[in-house]
Formats: sequence, C-alpha cells, structure tokens
Amino acid sequence: MRELVLLSGLLSDDTPWIDVAARLSPTCTVRIMSFANCASLAEMAQRVLTGSPERFALAGHSMGGRVALEVWRRAPERVAALGLLNTGASPSRPGEAESRGRLVNIAREQGMAALAAEWLPPMMGRPAEGAERISLMQRLTNMVERQTPESFAAQIQALLNRPDAEPLLPTIRVPTLLLSGSQDTWSPVSQHVRMQQMIPGSILVEIADAGHMAPIEQPEAVSNALLQHLILRSR
Repeated sequence: MRELVLLSGLLSDDTPWIDVAARLSPTCTVRIMSFANCASLAEMAQRVLTGSPERFALAGHSMGGRVALEVWRRAPERVAALGLLNTGASPSRPGEAESRGRLVNIAREQGMAALAAEWLPPMMGRPAEGAERISLMQRLTNMVERQTPESFAAQIQALLNRPDAEPLLPTIRVPTLLLSGSQDTWSPVSQHVRMQQMIPGSILVEIADAGHMAPIEQPEAVSNALLQHLILRSR
C-alpha cells in the first residue's frame, strides 16, 4: 500500500488533518506529523525523515509545506510525490518579525485562549455562524490551547529563519500538487500560481469556500484533490 505523510502547520497537532486522513486511509497508509517545540525547519525536516518510511508521498499544510520543501532539499530520492497546501516558498518578509512577535506576546502575556481568539478568525474562509462552524472553531481553539507559548515561540523562530525555498522549486521532478483556499488571505491562490509556474508539471487546485485551514474546512474536497493528484500519481 502507498505511504502518505501529512505535515501539520503552526500551532497544529493532528487536528487539521484528521478528517482528511480518515477519508484517505482506505487507499494508503497515512501518518500525521507535527512539530511542537521545534525551533528550525531543519529540525522539523529531520523529524520527518527519521519517522517516515524509505519512500513516501508527502503533503504539508501551511508551515508543514515549508517543512516538506526542506525534506525535498535534504532527501529528494525519498519523496514519491509532493503536496504543498496553503503555503509558500519565499523567505521572511519586511515587518513579518513584528507581526509574528505580537502574537507571541499575546500568548505569553494573555494565554493561549487569547491567542486563539486573535489568530484563528482571520484564517477562516466562511463567517463563524451555524452549529457546524461553531464546532469547527471549537476544535481549532482546543488545539491551540493544547500548545504552549514556548512551543509557539520556537515555531515562530523557525519560520522567521526559514531559507528561501524558491530556488528549489524548479528542481522538483515528482508529481506535485499545489492547493489553496479561494478565501485564503495568508497564503493566497496567487502565491500558489507563482509556485506552480516554477515547478514543472505541477497541478494547482483551488478549494472553494475555504481559507487558510482548508484541510479541516473542506476535508472532502481536499481529500479528493490529494487522492487524484498526489496519491494516485505517486511513483
């Protein structure tokens, strides 16, 4: 059976991926990896390489997409197919340290619940109303509250010190899926279009009615895209 490794993003455990993994488990062996307390993308990538089979399809969400690119940098021969979801490849931007530092200060001074209330709503693609939406926001809030300010600060350090991964993109020679939500303002579709233009033969999928947390917002659509454009194309 094919092997699929799913990489979680900033402040995330299995939660954003769990519904996708359940849908894909009949077709492949699925592992979810997260990166609490990791302070560099290199450390995160090494965790993936140590905990994964010899060859595997790899998909990363948000920060996990940047980790996936670092895995490709270090061991491309082990990657059978690559998925980059709600993510980017550029180095840190002017002003990014200040905006991310403000969130770290909220976590340290006001707690993780306050951070969740500040951080989550702008990432979501639909208005927070209705029982289903309330349940989704509660799942994500609980996830953030399980993290610690120290782990959050370590992951922010990793992101701020990330290398420029754009030079890697033309070297990718395995089936590659790029995916973003139509309402993702953090890693917009336009950012993925630019990446697609740099990765030979890559496929771009836009998920309707999803923001930055597409895997948990629209798990069926994301699962279908991964199955069609990643798992079945892996070699």
